Amino acid sequence: MNDLTHIDSGGTARMVDVGGKAETHRVAIARGTIRMRGQTLDAIRSGNAPKGDVLGPARIAGIMAAKKTGDLIPLCHPLALDAVNVDFAFVADGIECTATASLTGRTGVEMEALTAVSVALLTIYDMAKALDKGMVIEAIRLVEKRGGKSGTWKAAE
Repeated sequence: MNDLTHIDSGGTARMVDVGGKAETHRVAIARGTIRMRGQTLDAIRSGNAPKGDVLGPARIAGIMAAKKTGDLIPLCHPLALDAVNVDFAFVADGIECTATASLTGRTGVEMEALTAVSVALLTIYDMAKALDKGMVIEAIRLVEKRGGKSGTWKAAE
């Protein structure tokens, strides 16, 4: 028996049929960080980056990316999201991004939350690369998911 849900018995990739699954409220939270020089961080914090406000466009890009996940990730279902939130926190040597995606549906929103974080951090890089081409995007990961057959899962701290 094949335990891989996206591969059929002949080894061909396929989209999983979720039609028979119950609709439940589902939430996923993802997080990642972009590390940068102190001067770059100060410019972003003060709104004085060469391209202006960095976090506003990054937030919008993350939300838009979550909505497009089904177009970007092969075999990922297009979802009617109920909400996507993208938040930023300044840390010692960078910016931490947290994205929360939710819906009531038949499949989870982990990929949407992860895509939101990835694109938000890429947008920060794009908006600030004139100041610091050595920025490092790291530790993009799922930190929590709720709902569905498997229930609640939280990453170890």
